[in-house]
Amino acid sequence: MGVIKTFQTFKTQVTPDRMFKALILDSHNLCPKLLFSSIKSIDYIQGDGDVGSIKQMNFTEASPFTYVKHRIDALDKENYTSKYTLFEGDALMDKLESISYEVKFEKYGYTGCVCKISCEYNTKENVEIKQEDIELGKDRAVGMYEVVEAYLLAHPHAYT
Repeated sequence: MGVIKTFQTFKTQVTPDRMFKALILDSHNLCPKLLFSSIKSIDYIQGDGDVGSIKQMNFTEASPFTYVKHRIDALDKENYTSKYTLFEGDALMDKLESISYEVKFEKYGYTGCVCKISCEYNTKENVEIKQEDIELGKDRAVGMYEVVEAYLLAHPHAYT
């Protein structure tokens, strides 16, 4: 099994606490509403959002994927960090054992934050992942964050 590591950062005009609440703590409610053309639902199939909980994200027919499951490995509400592992679903493309994510929101300026996302792609034995597949996944993640940022800017009292 091989490991491919990636790292990306981007700045938002929303505070770390609001981004964390919307994208990490309440994504199961907010993301299907905002990304309704691609995400059908996000359901807890084990736990209620704490460490060890498992979520299943179900995609719409417009998506190239059907579902993914991920487990919450760490959650630090005071420092706005989360770690989770995507361990099942067709988004793994029969090439990956899992994808581990670490997400951190840090204060930037008076009202913004820097989102830092590190990923570890754990490939199956003797499998190579194309760089464009990794870039596509990264673009989808950033796109979701940008949609949530736009929602939070348009609704300044949401997730306060």
